[in-house]
Amino acid sequence: MKVTPWEVSGKIDYNKLIDQFGVKPFNFALPKKLQDNLLFRRNIIFAHRDFERILDCIKNKKKFVMMTGLMPSGKFHLGHKMLADQIILYQKLGAKIYLTVADVEAYNSRNTNIDELKKIAIEEYLTNYIALGLKKKNLDFYFQSKRSKDGKKSNAFYNLAAIAARHATFNEFRSIYGDITPAKMSSSLLQTADMLHPQLEEFEGPIPTLVPVGIDQDPHLKISRDISQRIKFHNFTQLSSTYHTFLPGLSSEKMSSSDPNSYIALTDSEETVTNKIKKYAFSGGQPTLKEHKEKGGNPDIDTSFILLKYFFEPNDKKLQTLHDRYSSGSLLTSDLKDITITKINSFLKTHQKKREKAKSQINSYLN
Repeated sequence: MKVTPWEVSGKIDYNKLIDQFGVKPFNFALPKKLQDNLLFRRNIIFAHRDFERILDCIKNKKKFVMMTGLMPSGKFHLGHKMLADQIILYQKLGAKIYLTVADVEAYNSRNTNIDELKKIAIEEYLTNYIALGLKKKNLDFYFQSKRSKDGKKSNAFYNLAAIAARHATFNEFRSIYGDITPAKMSSSLLQTADMLHPQLEEFEGPIPTLVPVGIDQDPHLKISRDISQRIKFHNFTQLSSTYHTFLPGLSSEKMSSSDPNSYIALTDSEETVTNKIKKYAFSGGQPTLKEHKEKGGNPDIDTSFILLKYFFEPNDKKLQTLHDRYSSGSLLTSDLKDITITKINSFLKTHQKKREKAKSQINSYLN
C-alpha cells in the first residue's frame, strides 16, 4: 500500500491509514443533519481531525468556513461529485464556502496553458457544481492566479503564502512529502494560504475552518496546521479536516483524468455510460455462471455496487438487499450492472438538463 498526494496504489487498509496519518475515526454521535447524508452514514467519510469544532458550529448555528479546491485537469466525473456533495451539504448547513481553482498548482505540475485551465475550471467544474446545487450566496469562488479584484484581499492572500515559507523548513517538507521539488514546495505553500486565508481580517477573521479531503491529501493539511501555529502575527483557529475513502476507477484501479474509460463523466451519454459499465466496470462475480450461483459474488470489490453505495442507491435497506443477493449468487453481475446503468443514466438525464440551465448563471458566480 502506497498513499501519497501524488500516488495511490496497492490494497488500501483504512484502519492502518488512520494510525499511519494520525487521524481519528468518528467515535462520537453525529447530528441527524449529517447522518442523513449517506457519505457519513455509510462511513465513506471515515476519519477526521478536530471535527468537534465544526460540530459545535453546526449544532449551535455558529459561523464556520468550508475551504476546498479543484484541480482543472479534465472532465468532471463521479470522483469529483463526492467532494461537490460535501460542499453543497456544508453550504446548506450554513458554512461560507471558499472554493479555489488550483490553476497555479496545475500549471506547475500538469498543464502550462493558463487559458485552457480557466476554460476547464468554468465549463467542467463550476458548471457542474451549479447544476448539483451550489449557490452563489455564501460562496467565494476564486483562481489561485488571480485571488481578488479587491487589492487589499489579494495582497493579504499572497503575503500569507510568502510569509508561510518563513515558517517551514526543507527538512520538514522532505519528511512529510518524501521526494520534493521547488514546484511541489511552492504549490504546498500556496495551498497553505488557500486553507488559512479565510481567517485573515481582510476576509472572515479567526473562524473554524473545515477542509474535506481524501486521505492521500493529508500531508498538505499537516504542514498547513503546523505552519498556522507558528505564525504569531495572527491567531489562527486550528484547521479541521475530514477524510473520505477513495472511489476506485471503473477497472478498480485509481481514476485517471487521462483515461476516459476509468470514470463516468457527468456529461457522458446514455450509450457511453452503458458501454463503460458493461465493458470496463470491475466485477466481483465468479468466473462462470455456475460458480457464481454456487459461491456468490463479492459486492465490496464490485465497481457497480460501489457506485450504488457512494451515489445511486440512497435507501440503505435496498442497498443491503442487493448486497445480500449478490453475495448469495442469486443476483448476477450482468443484473447488477443493468441496475447501475439505469440509475446512473436516470441521474445524468436530469443533471444534464440542470447543467444547460447552469451555463446562463456562470457569470454571476465569477463576479
